[in-house]
Amino acid sequence: MSHILTLNSGSSSLKFALYPLTGADSLDTLSPRYRGKFSGLNGGTPKLTLVDGEGQPVPVDMGELPARLELPDATARLLSWLDELPDLALAAVGHRVVHGGRAYHRPVLLTPEITAALGELESLAPLPQPFCLAPVAPLAKRHPELPQVACFDTAFHADQPEVARQFALPREMTARGLIRYGFHGLSYDFINQVLPHHLGDAPRERVIVAHLGNGASLCAIRDGVSVASTMGFTAIEGMPMGTRSGSLDPGLVLHLIQQEGMSVEEVTELLYKRSGLLGVSGISGDMRELLDSPAEEAREAIELYAYRAVREIGSLAAALGGLDQLVFTAGIGERAGPVREAICRGCEWLGLELDPDANHHDTSRISRADSRVGAWVIPTDEERMIAWYSAKLIN
Repeated sequence: MSHILTLNSGSSSLKFALYPLTGADSLDTLSPRYRGKFSGLNGGTPKLTLVDGEGQPVPVDMGELPARLELPDATARLLSWLDELPDLALAAVGHRVVHGGRAYHRPVLLTPEITAALGELESLAPLPQPFCLAPVAPLAKRHPELPQVACFDTAFHADQPEVARQFALPREMTARGLIRYGFHGLSYDFINQVLPHHLGDAPRERVIVAHLGNGASLCAIRDGVSVASTMGFTAIEGMPMGTRSGSLDPGLVLHLIQQEGMSVEEVTELLYKRSGLLGVSGISGDMRELLDSPAEEAREAIELYAYRAVREIGSLAAALGGLDQLVFTAGIGERAGPVREAICRGCEWLGLELDPDANHHDTSRISRADSRVGAWVIPTDEERMIAWYSAKLIN
């Protein structure tokens, strides 16, 4: 049976999923056969998990994992396991690629030339881009005729108005691509696609989607099109995240370098890996641990996270000229009821009235029936989006 393999590779993990091609005619009918994840790569404690389409654990033998597992070895183990499945034929592989730059606004079939061009965008996304592209060459060597598709996190935002993408920098810098790109586009694209099924006849001309996970951003969507996003040139802008600082006064970065003598590498480490929830709390970048902690520092980190989210929602509502619906998605957005409550309470001025009981039970709609602005919890599925686009492209 022909399948689409999706790969989402990062600095410490490799997420994968396998979708039968027979269900790829519609996003609604596309259902995974398997979902899996290698975690703890490149220096952590390696772990492999695999579940079936119903989310039930599946025993899997990809060899005994070593104490240190690198991404190339994890990829090789996955491909060997797939080659041994007797009823499996790969029709295509879809990759999540963080950055498409200005040239790539839609999913594309990867060629050596396009892969090289995407590699040259590493300076725009120095941490994730190399890992996103790392599995491409091993796959091409092992299966040279297998189509590989790149699906971009920046693509959903490519149609934003020029004024929303421009920094107040000299024009020659803007021409070189120093603009706001926005990220988490595959997640926003998926929510945008399934929104009508959840909202029914409720108005959805002006929607804000809050993708709240270890990486966090929000996106303003008008009539199904992204018009503004909290992330810009890099995936560090916007609200605080698990370990990322979110937006800072650029003068603070200059101060760290000029007055405190920090190197560029030290500032990068600080802003990407030692800030956010982890930095403020001094405890953890994991929202679950902070919600369970009695420490005052944990409470302060959660309070700042919600406050900054509300500030961003106000900005995006201004870009939309109002707000009809607020959608929570991703790990924190889907599962952290207290965080959603704090954010919704901060949005009462917009006309959002939370239903505390619905929020406690993680139902789809968490606002009161008579609330002028609706609030919703909708699970995202970036892998399904990648599989759908890949199937469309090869067909």
